[in-house]
Amino acid sequence: MAEIHEKAAALRALHVPGDPVVLPNAWDAASARAVEAAGFPAVATGSASVAAVLGYEDGHDTPADEMFAAVARISRAVAVPVTADVERGYGLEPAELVERLAAAGAVGCNLEDSDPATGALIDPGEQADFLAAVRAAADEAGTGLVINARVDTFIHGSGTPGERLAEALDRGGRYLAAGANCVYPIFAGDPEVIGALAKEMGGPINVLFRPGVPAIRDLAALGVARVSYGPGIHRAAQAFTARMLDAIARGDDPFPPA
Repeated sequence: MAEIHEKAAALRALHVPGDPVVLPNAWDAASARAVEAAGFPAVATGSASVAAVLGYEDGHDTPADEMFAAVARISRAVAVPVTADVERGYGLEPAELVERLAAAGAVGCNLEDSDPATGALIDPGEQADFLAAVRAAADEAGTGLVINARVDTFIHGSGTPGERLAEALDRGGRYLAAGANCVYPIFAGDPEVIGALAKEMGGPINVLFRPGVPAIRDLAALGVARVSYGPGIHRAAQAFTARMLDAIARGDDPFPPA
C-alpha cells in the first residue's frame, strides 16, 4: 500500500493550475508503454477505448472484472502512476471500488455524474455523497486515491451556456468539498468558459482536448491543471488501421513512405 500511496501523491502533485499535467489516454499495456516512453509522467485510461478493445460499448457495458483486469495489465506495464476511468464505478460500493482500484495498481480514478444508461444527470447531492464515501474509503485504506470528478453538464445539461456553466461550478464545488481532487467539466471547450471554470471552481480542473479546443499552452494560460484526450487517440489509431486495411484489400502497399 505504501507504493500506491506514494504514486497517488506524485499524481496529485502534478495537478498544477497553469502548468497542466498532460495525459494522452491509453487503452492497453502497449499504448501505456508508448505514453511512458514519450516522457509523460502518468498514464490515464479511457473507458470508451478500453471497452472497445475488450469488445464492449462504453457506458457501463464492460463487466467490472474485465475492466479492472485491463487496468491491472496497464499498471503492471509502466512505472509511472496510473489513473483509471471507471465511469460510475460499475455499481460497486465505495469501499469495494477503492479496494479494486488499488488491487489493479491504479492510484487515481474518474467518476462521472450522469447515468450511463440514460444520460440523465445524477442529483448533485447524491453524487457528492457518493464521492465523499469513496474519499472516506480511500482514506481508511490509506491509498491516497486521486479522484477526478467528472461534471457532465456540457454534455447532458440543459439551459443556456451561462446556466450550464453555473451548474458546472455548483456541482464541481460540491464535489471538491466532498473530497475530489480535480473537477472534469467534460466537453467544456470555449476559452471564456474554461477560463471561468479555472478561476471560479475553487480547485484544479481537467479539460478534454479535442478538435476546436485551445492549444495546450493556451489552456495553461487559462489556468487549467490537467489535459486529457479521452478516446481521441485510440479512435485515430483505429482510423489509421482501417486505411491500411483498405490499402491491403486493394493490393496496395499499406505502409506510409519512410
